[in-house]
Amino acid sequence: MSVDDRRRKAERIRRLLDTEGDSVHENTRVFNEGRYESTAALEDYEELKDEARAIKEDAIERLPELLDRVTEAVEADGGSVYLADDADDANRYIEEVVDGRSVVKSKSMTSEEIEVNDALEAGGADVWETDLAEFVLQVADEAPSHIVAPAIHKSREEIADLFNEVFEPDEPLETAEELTRFAREYLGERILDAEVGMTGANFVTADTGTLALVTSEGNARKCVQATDTHVAVAGVEKVIPNVEDLRPFVELIGRSGTGQDLTSYLSLFTPPGDSPTFGDGAGAGSDDERPLESGDDREFHLVLIDNGRMAMREDDDLRETLYCIRCSACANSCANFQHVGGHAFGGETYSGGIATGWEAGVHGEESAAEFNDLCTGCSRCVNQCPVKIDIPWINTVVRDRINRGAEGDFDFLVEGLTPDAEPGGLDPQKRLFGNFDTLARLGSTFAPLSNWVARTDPARSLMERTLGVDARRELPAFERESLVEWFEDRGARVAPDEARRTAALYPDAYTNYVRTERGKAAVRVLEALDVRVEVPAAGESGRAPLSQGMVATARSNAEAVYEALSPVVAAGHDVVVIEPSDLAMFRREYDRLLPEDEHAALREDSYEVMEYVHGLLANGADADALAAGDGERIAYHSHCQQRTLGLEPHTVSVLEERGFDVATSDVECCGMAGSFGYKSEYYDLSVDVGESLVDQFTTDDTADRAVVASGTSCLEQLDALLSRRPAHPVRLLDAR
Repeated sequence: MSVDDRRRKAERIRRLLDTEGDSVHENTRVFNEGRYESTAALEDYEELKDEARAIKEDAIERLPELLDRVTEAVEADGGSVYLADDADDANRYIEEVVDGRSVVKSKSMTSEEIEVNDALEAGGADVWETDLAEFVLQVADEAPSHIVAPAIHKSREEIADLFNEVFEPDEPLETAEELTRFAREYLGERILDAEVGMTGANFVTADTGTLALVTSEGNARKCVQATDTHVAVAGVEKVIPNVEDLRPFVELIGRSGTGQDLTSYLSLFTPPGDSPTFGDGAGAGSDDERPLESGDDREFHLVLIDNGRMAMREDDDLRETLYCIRCSACANSCANFQHVGGHAFGGETYSGGIATGWEAGVHGEESAAEFNDLCTGCSRCVNQCPVKIDIPWINTVVRDRINRGAEGDFDFLVEGLTPDAEPGGLDPQKRLFGNFDTLARLGSTFAPLSNWVARTDPARSLMERTLGVDARRELPAFERESLVEWFEDRGARVAPDEARRTAALYPDAYTNYVRTERGKAAVRVLEALDVRVEVPAAGESGRAPLSQGMVATARSNAEAVYEALSPVVAAGHDVVVIEPSDLAMFRREYDRLLPEDEHAALREDSYEVMEYVHGLLANGADADALAAGDGERIAYHSHCQQRTLGLEPHTVSVLEERGFDVATSDVECCGMAGSFGYKSEYYDLSVDVGESLVDQFTTDDTADRAVVASGTSCLEQLDALLSRRPAHPVRLLDAR
């Protein structure tokens, strides 16, 4: 990426932070809190997700068969089914059906994808969006910024100004009630005059051809029942086997997207439908009412669109994208999306975490490239997805393909900071951060000189111009003696025959070369609990290159780490990890990078350090061997992946047991996300996300508390944004 490209992206993000950020943040926060509350009330939440996942897996596996079945079902009832190859093919068919007549539409992301409105209007048809948010965007001539709430970036005041300017009502519109009433009346007239109703479909059942639409306004029903021609547009992935299969999705989609136990309207249409359509009169009871037309006279057209989906089905890494039910949970739970919205974190059609898969599949990798790096791989979306899609992996794979596409050769071997199988055209910024272990090793070897040079103005300016490392971000200071070297000189202090357990403390690159004090504290804490500790030279876990989309390098790192730790695992000893993102590698991402047996062995025997301490204390270790808090007040922030793995409670429990008064943050992300916060194009967004955490740690209750955080990124961000230097929780337990 050139300097100009970085500046352009940074300026665009700053503009969106200023103009749309507040509205997006407030609305996604409401959705997020609603989802937590609503899903917590489901006793079988995880079972429902498993069931939904299984149905989608089966449906995509049998998709050609299901397309034949749904075609037979719809045509048997007198409807028509058209399988469109791409957007142009779909629009040609729909234009022929519409034939210049007036159209009213309910919300449909698939119709946005194929840009059917433009195609129909070019053919002379009047087209009206009847979903309130889509209507707002149609009037404003803007693209959606969210999959479920397309106008989430607009405030009530902005919508009022827009309507007053465009429609010039007799009395200015101000309140939400006034705006809604105006839109309802305005669109009601268009619906009564329309000849064609167009909808999407959340699901299409192959056995009966039933369409399931989940809406909050009921406008889809009006679009269907007020017209005598119904055109439904859906991607082929929306087809599921049977009507009975709708059950888990009905339970999950509203809760996952907007935090509603059930959306206002769940509509099931089995076309052509036996409901009569409204006539040309003003409605029931009017003097000019004419008899309602018979449902037998209605036309129904189901347009099922491929547009890259069948190719995605054959792609082992993009295939999961087709399981998506478009609920937007990934967007709502993403800290970057919460602050900047879908006009930055989105492509031609789709937004949020899953957008990378959709954009790469239906529009091409170039569309995904514009926003793909906004996914930091924090994994917050993983537990929120109702069909358990590994969204971070899809983002990583597409990032890897974009990297390689820059070179045009998927197998081009180069020499970078370390030999790897990455493309020669890889952005130097990504190569730098992806090889952090090598950089840290060199920095440590030449410390303190390397630290001094890196802090000089000429060096900072050069790094910003050539590598995009923002000069406003303080760089880490490397220690002259690494943790591994310190331990080699010091040696183990617990004899094998006196040990309760034996554990290898994994020396992640940051602990090994930068924050060695937390590694030393971890060694002393474990030894105080009668654990014999080893600190093997295991190398970088692969997290750094994986975050840059350097999958080949990450796999090479994973293989080296397993080789270094395999003797420990084979001996039945434990692996203790300080950095939560590295533990997430061992437990999750290594499933993609290592053979199954190697991943399973490392996953089962690896623990986060505070999780491990909690387990030791629960099994009889002497808690008094650890430092006592004596009521010390601390403010604790847990790491994203630590929360995803369900490990935050262990840290809180241990600290409270040792007498610390713990206040925990409910801000879910610090905004730093490893290298993300160092990049000049994303620095402002990183700080904007971090300010939410600062606000929480500067209240009357937290302003005087010592700040504690588990993750490296969290510690770096808090150190930069607060006047209090934060510490890792294991240091509080160190009697030294």
